Amino acid sequence: MEQKDDWRLRGQEEYLQNVPLYFLEYSPRSETWEHEHCEFCWAKFVLESENLHEGYCTTPTNTHKSLWICPKCFADFQETFQWNVQNNNEK
Repeated sequence: MEQKDDWRLRGQEEYLQNVPLYFLEYSPRSETWEHEHCEFCWAKFVLESENLHEGYCTTPTNTHKSLWICPKCFADFQETFQWNVQNNNEK
């Protein structure tokens, strides 16, 4: 459960408060940009086995505008940030 002095909080409410999120399987956005990081804990999303392979994204597909949130941080901050998970068909 998230606390106000949680080290992961660094002003994300300025750009992640009330944004719709999509639960996605991670895929690289290009051949030269093969990974992303969680906006809170910096966990790595990449196709290699020891990393995250799915999580919550601010866009329905991975693009240069996408921000990623790992499942743990999503669970910890969902209430605080008032996120609503969208169906991947809703855009």
